[in-house]
Amino acid sequence: MVNKALLVRLEAKPGKEGAVEDFLRSALPLVEQEPGTKPWFAVQFGPSTYGIIDAFPDDDARDTHLNGPVGKALGERAEELFSTPPDISYLDILASKL
Repeated sequence: MVNKALLVRLEAKPGKEGAVEDFLRSALPLVEQEPGTKPWFAVQFGPSTYGIIDAFPDDDARDTHLNGPVGKALGERAEELFSTPPDISYLDILASKL
């Protein structure tokens, strides 16, 4: 069961859309190694707006993910790829179907 989630909105710098998409795709193998990260989705909301949606069984798993390889890579590449800092929303899941 998942009780916690993250919604991360990312706005690509002009001309960096392809690099953002490559970055998001490259994160999948890292996330697959995280037992506490249950569903994980890299999504595109619009021409230059992207996001990550993921869910966790508890706060500890969510914190582990945020401090893990994907979170670190996101921080390291934020200035290069994004026009604004990543917008991270912490969510509580009320109901789910996985």
